Amino acid sequence: MLPKFDYHSPETVRDAVKLLAEHKNDSKVLAGGTDILVNLRARVEHAKHLIDIKRIKELQNISFDQKSGLKIGAAVTLNNLLRNETVTKTYPVLAEAAGSIGDYEVRNRATLVGNICNASPAADTAPALLILNSTVNVTGAAGERTLPLAEFFAGVKKTNLKSGELVTSVTVPAPLKDSHAGYLKARRSTGEDVAVIGVGALVAPNGGKGKNVRLSYASLAPTPVRAYDAEKVFEQNRPIGQLLDEAMPFVMKAVSPISDVRAGKEYRTQLVKVLTTRLMRQLWEMN
Repeated sequence: MLPKFDYHSPETVRDAVKLLAEHKNDSKVLAGGTDILVNLRARVEHAKHLIDIKRIKELQNISFDQKSGLKIGAAVTLNNLLRNETVTKTYPVLAEAAGSIGDYEVRNRATLVGNICNASPAADTAPALLILNSTVNVTGAAGERTLPLAEFFAGVKKTNLKSGELVTSVTVPAPLKDSHAGYLKARRSTGEDVAVIGVGALVAPNGGKGKNVRLSYASLAPTPVRAYDAEKVFEQNRPIGQLLDEAMPFVMKAVSPISDVRAGKEYRTQLVKVLTTRLMRQLWEMN
């Protein structure tokens, strides 16, 4: 049974921010509710005030232009994201990652912004958003600000949001020209499950100087991470096998696999090598 709380349903961002400022640490934001309601029922999280943002029209929008990129409102569900033609054609890696979350019923409620605000190290959309250099748009009593997604995560279930701030949207820049990207997820079963590890990669031409590569990982550190030093290795004009061998030690420095109920540290470590190699070889051949 859910604990008692006051339910608020503001119709504007301003009203939502006012409620957050008024109730401070006693409040929680509700978008899809697939995480917060479960956590409240389990008494993992506590809230005297639940602020539902689904009725705020400006947060329900997905927009795109070539200059500013893709903007996804905080109330956009994963299924609405997957039905958007711009997302599926221009950002297929984001659709691939979003489609790996839960099942259809869960995706009918869950939101992309909720997935990152939950700040799980295993957030499936995070690797895709990281390799696309996404930013998080935030509004609070002090005004608006933008954070690179890589700076948004602060630890397990922790973000760098300030008290009273609300994430209103995520912005994804236009993809690099002629780039190809993918997301591979290892899980314990073929159905709905949290990632044992998630690997995101992007490969694009780099003017004859090797290739432009981005690598990101989920469920391998306290936060989703980019392997920036490993990415630099691929700027060289050498066979992909040699580059992967040289890059892998840098990948392993970027991650810190642990043992938990889903997998052991050794198994995760091996999966990093296998899935990174598999995904990079697939993308390399496409460029």
